[in-house]
Amino acid sequence: MKQTSYDIDRVAVRSGFDGVTFFAQARAGIVPSRDGGVPTVVLTAQPTLRSGSDVFFALSEWRSADLGRTWIGPVEHGETLGRRNDGDGVVVAICDMTPAYHAATGKLLSTGHTVRYHDDSHPIVARRRETAYSVYYSEEHTWAPWRTVEMPDDPRFLCAGAGSAQRVDLPDGSILLPIYYRQVSDDWHACHSAAVMRVSFDGDALVYREHGTELSVPEPRGFCEPSLTYFQGRFFLTLRNDVRGYVTVSDDGLEFEPARPWCFDDGSELGNYNTQQHWVTHRDRLYLVYTRRGLNNDHVFRHRAPLMIAEVDPDSLRVIRSTERELVPNRGARLGNFSVCDVSAEETWVIAAEWMQPVGCEAYGSDNTIWAARILWSTQQK
Repeated sequence: MKQTSYDIDRVAVRSGFDGVTFFAQARAGIVPSRDGGVPTVVLTAQPTLRSGSDVFFALSEWRSADLGRTWIGPVEHGETLGRRNDGDGVVVAICDMTPAYHAATGKLLSTGHTVRYHDDSHPIVARRRETAYSVYYSEEHTWAPWRTVEMPDDPRFLCAGAGSAQRVDLPDGSILLPIYYRQVSDDWHACHSAAVMRVSFDGDALVYREHGTELSVPEPRGFCEPSLTYFQGRFFLTLRNDVRGYVTVSDDGLEFEPARPWCFDDGSELGNYNTQQHWVTHRDRLYLVYTRRGLNNDHVFRHRAPLMIAEVDPDSLRVIRSTERELVPNRGARLGNFSVCDVSAEETWVIAAEWMQPVGCEAYGSDNTIWAARILWSTQQK
């Protein structure tokens, strides 16, 4: 049989911190080469105010045509990916955007959601939220002005978005896009539900068609930041919760089994909490990327560093402890907002920016580096 192994090569896309703002929400997608050669990696991130809580500004872009050896950027896209006046003293921005190549249309499509502010201290708690998206024009290196998906006229979806989600593009070009949502409420800890919605995309507009099982738990805030992958004929969904991470599985990508807590194969809980997890799917192996307790990391906010990867048993839905490896090291800053990019059949990248909060995290060596952890695959006979 063949055994899949890999090496990890860490590339620093950029570094440096002025003490006022830092780049966050770093995520990347690819634009394939017309001649079948090396693709262009397009990475976006957005300045974030250190003195506030989740206070985001216009997205900037970096791109590399040589697999991360050199980068062009940052190029700010303020007019198309920046803030807008929403009336009554409210501004609206986009955040948690994740670009991924849509093969059926040949477009790089980025999805996320909106966030609203009265001032630059924190988001409005009782606010509307929409799934936001933008399309990249690769020839001009520009982005279309961000738009939002029109949802069913239902109070449940007044605060709904696809922030930080991994999606699955189906052979017919439609997209399975995970979202999480709650009714607009003044309660910061209001319970969220998660579901996968099917949307159509024609290279321009993203249109809601249906959604599947509505998943939640009574633990604080329910389910947030779901991510989806397809592996060996089934769809796997991982879910953030304040107390512990969860996982579930589906045959069609819409109707899911009840979610269960993430555990190691020895039965102990994974130790991930209040932080997203994402998938790496490669040939005949399924992996989870995550953060967790128990890694000499009690000094890190919510134990969000280092960033780890391990293989998942797709039958038991458990993480195989013996396969766990470190992708991005702990330098004091949290790494829990990250993304996965399939660059080619030979390599997969995990992108993470050092999040420079709380004050003092830099004492451990962090400087807002945006890391590209290149997973370089090899297949050996066993």
